[in-house]
This record gives sequence, C-alpha cells and structure tokens, in this order.
Amino acid sequence: MRNKSFSQREKDFCRFFAMCGNPEEAAVKAGYTKNPQKEGERLICRSDICDEIASLGKQNQKIMQSLAQIGYQRLAFGNIADAVSLLFMENPPSEQLKDMNLFSVSEIKKPKDGAMEIKFFDRLKALEKFEILSLSSSGDKNPLYEALNKGAEKLGQGGITDED
Repeated sequence: MRNKSFSQREKDFCRFFAMCGNPEEAAVKAGYTKNPQKEGERLICRSDICDEIASLGKQNQKIMQSLAQIGYQRLAFGNIADAVSLLFMENPPSEQLKDMNLFSVSEIKKPKDGAMEIKFFDRLKALEKFEILSLSSSGDKNPLYEALNKGAEKLGQGGITDED
C-alpha cells in the first residue's frame, strides 16, 4: 500500500473490500467486530481508503485479465494426451485422475452402455479470445472496433460516399 499511515486492519479492509465490494463484510474479515456495518461505512467514506481500494481494484483487474489470457492460451495450445488416455482406462483410481491434465476437457459423460464421451473446449474460440485479450492488454485497438469507429466518424461528418 502506498500510504504508510494505514493501520493493519485498514489495509486488510481495503484488500477485502476490493475483493467483495461489501463494506460490512470487508470490515468483519478485517477484524472490526464491534459494529462492523458502521465501521465499514465510516472507512468507505474516507478518501484515502477509497483511493487505495481503487488502486487495488486496478491491480485485481490486471491480474484477472492475465489469468484469463493464460487460461485461453492453455485451452488453445494445451496437450490433450491425458484426456485421450482416459478414454482407454476402465476404472482409473482417483489418485491417477488428480495427476492428469484435463484442463481442456469441457465435459465427460459415461452413458449406460459403458462407453465414455469426452468433449473438449473449442480451441479456435479460445484462440480468438486470447487474441482479443492480447490486443487489449498491449494497447492496440481491435481492428473491427477501429473500422466501426471510423465509419461512425464518417457518418457524423456528413455521410460515407462511394469513394470511401
């Protein structure tokens, strides 16, 4: 935290509020046991606390975007060997299943006939989402967005001609 004058409970309150968005719940988790609703409301009214929560919120947003990018990358390029080998196992022990990489599996069904069906996440969709997130995090604009924006600007300036 940037401001060194925060108490540990205030720091905790900021962290918890940035995660849950509820002042009373954040106050309880931060250790404010005597009237947490009132304490949460009091803290959330302080500008230094609000600034810190906003800063933490931005950090959380960046972290979540990075996790989403990593997830889409894993779906797009991940190995499916463990899932395929699962198809040929009769009754795999739970310890063996825990060690398997089944991240790219969206659904497993075992109908009454005893066969097993495994559905995977769509790699192309994951790749598209990964590309969109990569563009937005690198600061580049989405080409489709740019084209729509330019078209809207032209319409606002008197229309689009055949020459455009």
